[in-house]
Amino acid sequence: MNRPDRAALPGTAPTRTTIARLRPCLAAPALALLLGGCITVGPDYRRPEAPVSADWKQAGLWKPAAPQDLSRSDAWWAAFDDPRLDTLIAAIEPSNQNIRAAEAQYRQALALITQARAGLFPTLSGNVQATRSQSPATTNPRTGITTAGGSATAQDGGVSASWEVDLWGRIARTLEAGEASAQASAADLAAARLSARAALAQAYFQLRVAERRAQLLAETVEANRRALTIAENRYAAGVVPRSDVIQARSQLASVEAQLIDTQVPRAQLQHAIALLIGRPPAALTVPPGTLPPLPSQLPLVLPSALLERRPDIAAAERRVAAANAQIGVAAAAWFPSLTLSGAAGFRSTDLSTWITAPARYWSLGPSLALPLFDAGRRRGVVDQNVAVYDQRVAQYRQTVLAALVEVEDNLVALRVLSDEAAVQARAVDLARQTLQITLNQYKAGLVGFGSVVIAQTSLLSAEQAALSVLGRQFDASVVLVRALGGGWSGGEPEPATGGR
Repeated sequence: MNRPDRAALPGTAPTRTTIARLRPCLAAPALALLLGGCITVGPDYRRPEAPVSADWKQAGLWKPAAPQDLSRSDAWWAAFDDPRLDTLIAAIEPSNQNIRAAEAQYRQALALITQARAGLFPTLSGNVQATRSQSPATTNPRTGITTAGGSATAQDGGVSASWEVDLWGRIARTLEAGEASAQASAADLAAARLSARAALAQAYFQLRVAERRAQLLAETVEANRRALTIAENRYAAGVVPRSDVIQARSQLASVEAQLIDTQVPRAQLQHAIALLIGRPPAALTVPPGTLPPLPSQLPLVLPSALLERRPDIAAAERRVAAANAQIGVAAAAWFPSLTLSGAAGFRSTDLSTWITAPARYWSLGPSLALPLFDAGRRRGVVDQNVAVYDQRVAQYRQTVLAALVEVEDNLVALRVLSDEAAVQARAVDLARQTLQITLNQYKAGLVGFGSVVIAQTSLLSAEQAALSVLGRQFDASVVLVRALGGGWSGGEPEPATGGR
């Protein structure tokens, strides 16, 4: 693990032994000038090593994306060629509340940078005041003479300035931490956008799968009604028993119940889409549509590219950098702080002589402060920040590992599901042939209606399994795009649109 080097050198955090040696020498601020200006203590940042492989284990026939593919991958959902999906995703940005919350968090981080940067400059303030006072009568105990009291008015006005010289880089490290945190917030915003778009695409495709399932069940209901008519006609002719009609009606009712049940997932998926685009469920209706074809190939990058393309990895890495800078902030507390302050103005008890040369005053001087004993508080703060750094490094590496697993999972899922879809398509075709043969045999009186029911059930089961595989293929495609970082390139985010 890359831990910060805590040797007491410029750009590194000091050890306790070295500080003990330096403390007598640092009593005078002149030493800082002799050292050639300000020194930044604390470890300089180096990005921790990440456990990244050279290639994908489950890549199979997938090829690395060409530069032009990556340049178009920002609008990755366009690969599905569905105008309705394009419209819905375009509606996310103005009103998705998670995105707006992440954008507000990013603006907070930018404001903290402004606050930290202000520490590099002097502060200037002005004041004007007038004071009316009454002094009491006093008696000298030796002489017995009493001096009468009186009232007086004093006017005071001036300006004052102070500036903490950043001798040891405490303010610079604070600014460094703030900038890294803002970059992490920018990546969080990009992650929120990617997550919302991927979630909407997943819900949209599952909605289309649910619609296709409803269509399949509706077609099955019509087929079962035709089979019921055949059974009723044969029963009326006295060829088959009444149990055939009862079996046919039971089978029809079972499929009709499944058809009614499809209304629930379709409504819930529409509600999920409404939530993602920031609308009440009653305000959104997605018209029925068809599933687009699966994209033949999605842009696949090398594992090392995830470090730059996945916003959650970038955010985790930037938090490591911020934690590293905080070590320097804590380490600066071991050294003296130098503050330059000054004031100038006019002070008088007579308003007519207030703004005159005799009433003028000024002051200027440095202030040097060094805590001599704090019972280990500063040491504890440094140790705490080192531990936070170690925690952020572990979280960064865990994020990288999780990203690699997510990509590998969906690569293998797409490969296996493609083979499974081909086999399942053959199963559907064979089940359809079996049903047709069984119906013909039933008409010829060779088999009972129970054989027809079995064939109908087998065909419906095979067709629903094929739809399930197709839905999983769409889901894995979207998750793979999200796992690869979508089209994020690490640039500065644009603020979310929409009113407050």
